[in-house]
Amino acid sequence: MNEFEIKILDFIRERFACPFLDAVMPLITSLANGGIIWIIAAVLLLIFKKSRKTGFSVALALITGLIIGNLILKNLVGRIRPYEFNEGVEILVARLSDYSFPSGHTLASFEAATALLIRDKRLGIPALVLAVAIAFSRLYLYVHYPTDVLAGIILGVLIGIFACKTVDKLENRLSARKSRQ
Repeated sequence: MNEFEIKILDFIRERFACPFLDAVMPLITSLANGGIIWIIAAVLLLIFKKSRKTGFSVALALITGLIIGNLILKNLVGRIRPYEFNEGVEILVARLSDYSFPSGHTLASFEAATALLIRDKRLGIPALVLAVAIAFSRLYLYVHYPTDVLAGIILGVLIGIFACKTVDKLENRLSARKSRQ
């Protein structure tokens, strides 16, 4: 499987590599380092009452994904990064110390984008565009295999949906308690 996926990464590099993308892709990927852009979004949404439910959904998605993706799956699967498999490739970002599967950048991006899309399409559509760009950057930069990114997308969407449904259930329970008092 690794060899086939390396061929895909090599294809991306051969077809798309250029000085512009070599400069832009590390910047795009850095937006999701540690989930920072999505954490900032969640905090900003939590500040305002009108968007608080969306903020809780994004925050719950990010926390859930951190536990499932970064703490459990990465260590359970223990997949080395593509640049470690194909040692001849030069990468444009610092070498990473954690495992490859699933892509944490992609996971966090699709969790947040899914929650945003469910709650507010005006925020969700640009978030989804950014999530796709971040996911592609992980392939372009040769730090993830295609299946790492695909798993990040699938898990991210599922976790985003789960977070929204969970927040809805919690809101309904709180409303029911308040109405009984």
